[in-house]
Amino acid sequence: MARALAGLRAYQAAVREKPADPKPATHRAGRVSLRDYGGEGRPVVFVPSLINPPEILDHTPQSSLVQWTAAQGFHSWLVDWGSPGSEDRDLDLAAHVERLLVPLLRALPEPPVLVGYCLGGTLALGAAAITPVAGVATIAAPWHFAGYGEDRPKLAATWAAVQPAAALLGLLPMEVLQAGFWQLDPARTIAKYEAFADLAPDSAAALAFVRLEDWANAGAPLPYAAAASLFEDCLANDLPGTGGWIIAGAQVDPLALACPTLEFVSISDRIVPAATAIGFADRRDLGAGHVGMIVGRSARPRLWEPLANWIAALD
Repeated sequence: MARALAGLRAYQAAVREKPADPKPATHRAGRVSLRDYGGEGRPVVFVPSLINPPEILDHTPQSSLVQWTAAQGFHSWLVDWGSPGSEDRDLDLAAHVERLLVPLLRALPEPPVLVGYCLGGTLALGAAAITPVAGVATIAAPWHFAGYGEDRPKLAATWAAVQPAAALLGLLPMEVLQAGFWQLDPARTIAKYEAFADLAPDSAAALAFVRLEDWANAGAPLPYAAAASLFEDCLANDLPGTGGWIIAGAQVDPLALACPTLEFVSISDRIVPAATAIGFADRRDLGAGHVGMIVGRSARPRLWEPLANWIAALD
């Protein structure tokens, strides 16, 4: 415990690097923007989760999946979900697709390839069901929420405890979601701060830890309806995995999409367990964790390059 607390104090006191300026937002739909990372060729739109900031897909110049993809002969874009206010309280997950994501996609000159990460992958599948896209690739995207298994009661208890306050606010603070994630593997949360206590503050490993933890502990709140969709529909009733997710009058069935599809699944993921995977015929299993598969040392050969090769091979 002493080492974990020492690591926590060191993290709190660590010097932060100045964040890079965001790329220009060339298209907007309400609070949501589409940031242009340049590049030539087929448009590829990266859809991050609603829960954490989008910067994990543009983590550093050396570990930016979006920037690297733009250098491979594609025009890369990143969805920035912005920060909702109480006026967004009635926007559930389906509304995020229909009212915010799809208008951005339709503003592009041709149907893009969608690359969705975490809950962003789930939302990307909803978009692909109601608007033309050239393909959909998902990374650690949950679909069959029953795959959370024994963790479902813990998450349900978290929601029951905070639901009245969230309903009053019209928002669910990100800190509540983070606390729920910690409950999935509390020993790992403690162990990583124990390990951080032993790092030299100016070491590359320490700087990387601070950068990643700042991302994980940041994020805008969820609109109340989106949080209710996540906890009550998805986690409690396995929607959309059981079918019946209706967006703009269309039932979303990822296995019936007309476009090419691909999913990357982490077999060691505690945030999005492999048991929640979609079930695409083209499935690539990785041993990296939920975040490591995006920014880890082996991310480029194991995920970035196979993803780029798949996009390049599309008709």
